[in-house]
Amino acid sequence: MRERDVERALVKAVRDRGGMCPKWVSPGLDGVPDRIVLLPGGRIGFVELKAPGERPRALQIARMEQIRRLGYKVFVCDGKELIGGILDEIGDEG
Repeated sequence: MRERDVERALVKAVRDRGGMCPKWVSPGLDGVPDRIVLLPGGRIGFVELKAPGERPRALQIARMEQIRRLGYKVFVCDGKELIGGILDEIGDEG
């Protein structure tokens, strides 16, 4: 399985829940997560996608920690089986 397969599955799962999942392109700010997940009810999270078994680079890890310190949920997803749990966490009120 490739990263793009995981990414396509994420986008579809978000749409199935009534949300949007735009690709995050941020010129001048390297290392941002691949996708922004916007779910109904004002729920937002960020997802870095990887092929199974791959790990984020050091810059990506630093950027994810920076986003977390701002109070946002950030996830690394390297398999389709993780998507449901990630979306449950983003959509959770708590």
